[in-house]
Amino acid sequence: MTASMAVPGWFAYAILLLVAGQRLAELVVAKRNTAALMARGAVEIGAAHYPLIVALHAVWLITLLGWVALTSPVVNLSLLVVFVCLQAARLWVLWSLGPFWTTRIITLPDAPLVRRGPYRFVRHPNYLVVILEIAVLPLVFDAWMLAVTFSVLNAAILYVRIRAEDQALAVRR
Repeated sequence: MTASMAVPGWFAYAILLLVAGQRLAELVVAKRNTAALMARGAVEIGAAHYPLIVALHAVWLITLLGWVALTSPVVNLSLLVVFVCLQAARLWVLWSLGPFWTTRIITLPDAPLVRRGPYRFVRHPNYLVVILEIAVLPLVFDAWMLAVTFSVLNAAILYVRIRAEDQALAVRR
């Protein structure tokens, strides 16, 4: 059984604002890590699809904001807890990759592959978290059509991205 409840609009907006703030903070960290890696001789792979990823995530959040603005916000507390747990998993990924974490595919040819943290269990844990986040957050607000639509779009982009990343890392496996 799930616990859904009508909430004041500010609560729903606060959730989305926190997610947007987290994403912006991550972009700052990613930019710093990217610059440091590039200074060490790293190269970027798959740069052409990167703007699509950024656009998808921006439109996803903006669309969720519109959904909350146009509906009487209902929050599924059980799914909100799931989303918070996904944020813990996201942090685990970031900490595990440390200075190698970026939002782009940046590869440093002589660097060893990270095999700690969630990378011991899953080849692409960050993408698994993203897949679940894109589905779960809209469901927190009972926006199942947004969950399905953005999950399909995300799957298409991740298909391209994971292939590019696997190809870039194949020489180091």
